[in-house]
Amino acid sequence: MNEGGEVDMRGWKPAHNRWAIAVVVTFAAFMEILDTTIVNVALPHIAGGLSTSYDEATWTLTSYLVANGIVLTISGWLSTVFGRKRYFLICLGMFTVCSFFCGTATSLSQLVVFRLMQGFFGGGLQPAQQAIILDTFPPEQRAAAFGVTAIATIVAPVLGPTLGGYLTDTYDWRWVFLINIPIGAAAVFFVSVLVEDPPWLKRRTLHIDFVGLALITLGLGCLQVMLDRGENDDWFGSPFIRIMAVLAVLGILGAIGWLLIARKPVVNLDVFKDKNFAMGSVLIGATGGVLYAGAVAIPQFAQTVIGYTATWAGLILSPGGLVVILLIPIVGQLMKRVQIRFIIAVGFFSIGSAFLFSSMLVPNIDFRTLVLMRAAQTAGLAFLFVPIATITFSTLPRELNGDATALFAMFRNVFGSIGISLASAMIIERAQVHQSYLAQWATPFHEPFNELIASYERTLTAMGYAASAAHDVAVGRVYQVYRTQAEVLGYSDVFLFTAIVAFAVVPLCFLLSGVKGGGRGAAH
Repeated sequence: MNEGGEVDMRGWKPAHNRWAIAVVVTFAAFMEILDTTIVNVALPHIAGGLSTSYDEATWTLTSYLVANGIVLTISGWLSTVFGRKRYFLICLGMFTVCSFFCGTATSLSQLVVFRLMQGFFGGGLQPAQQAIILDTFPPEQRAAAFGVTAIATIVAPVLGPTLGGYLTDTYDWRWVFLINIPIGAAAVFFVSVLVEDPPWLKRRTLHIDFVGLALITLGLGCLQVMLDRGENDDWFGSPFIRIMAVLAVLGILGAIGWLLIARKPVVNLDVFKDKNFAMGSVLIGATGGVLYAGAVAIPQFAQTVIGYTATWAGLILSPGGLVVILLIPIVGQLMKRVQIRFIIAVGFFSIGSAFLFSSMLVPNIDFRTLVLMRAAQTAGLAFLFVPIATITFSTLPRELNGDATALFAMFRNVFGSIGISLASAMIIERAQVHQSYLAQWATPFHEPFNELIASYERTLTAMGYAASAAHDVAVGRVYQVYRTQAEVLGYSDVFLFTAIVAFAVVPLCFLLSGVKGGGRGAAH
């Protein structure tokens, strides 16, 4: 490329306002991220409405995550083939159309197929949105632009269960899909008017790396199925899950090996030669795992242990989203004065401390304390998403932005799925461990146990129970207390383990370069 061409490309800027572009593409991605969690609370209603079991209804989640995870990785290549703006519009338009078909499905098989298509087209929105912002904003403005995207990334999973619970309880489960139609239509119009491809993306390649595509599809598809179905199918006690695990390992390792030697790979792994990108991918993966582990554990605790409705369980998460929105501008200003790696380290330490605080659960915990626990967890996220995204792409050549944003989003989503699966499995396993431990004290040879039974018997007799029935009812009530205690301790263990993970990541932050918010070399 000649020098004059390079100058022209460096001086390129979009015809429309950069911030309008950022808001529009982020709004589109927000809608897609929302759909990863909005359906969760509607599953019992979907099962009832389509005359199927709850376990079968969970395939509406699995199919979406499988397609989403696969296309995330190859979205950079698809952007190159179709053009980024055209690909973004195709994904956005088809995501909206598939949302309509999901909302009008008359059988579970139809819904699963349409959710598969919805996940396939929706998966391209996140990386394409981030690549558009990278190319639209100069390095010194990217931190502020990523602040807009972080709001969508953090708030959407938080808002999903609350909005899904409200729509399902107030109207019908179909509205969790139909609500996307007017939003998607408006987003398609504004994206078509505002967004444009930069000049260095004009080249096209029709070469298809079938081997790479097949291995990525096999590896990530089987991994997502394993993670999403593992809890229901008894993990490695199930032959199906064992097969999925073997195929996932073979597919992922095979894909890595092939992409390293292929002449024109579907995903360019050269991006990992950049130290900041490699470490940033690890850190965003850890962030995704921690974010989704906390997001699933607290509302699940509220519903299963305390007895909250889906709407009230979702409301526990909502104030945390407001905390993030308030903190992101402050973090943006802080990034101009402090090395980004220090801010990220503070974020992980803050999250670790918040989960340590959250591990102090009690059975009679109130709504306000649960809100404070989740708000403390999400406060640390404000110190992670924008700084990590900023430093990850600070030293990367812009020609690699497409593949880089695809892999970056893939790390966040895959590790987010791992976080959900590990948290869900660990809650059950640790509760069983604690229940076995507590059971040794539930014996007539342990005097406090006898006293507790006698106390319940006196209370039940005073309530009008017959003396012959009071003992059996009292034993049942005490057993329920033991189970509740075991469940609470199981959730506490999950939060404690998450805190340990967050603290363990802190030293890795110092492997990043010492840059500030502008991302232009080392800070002095």
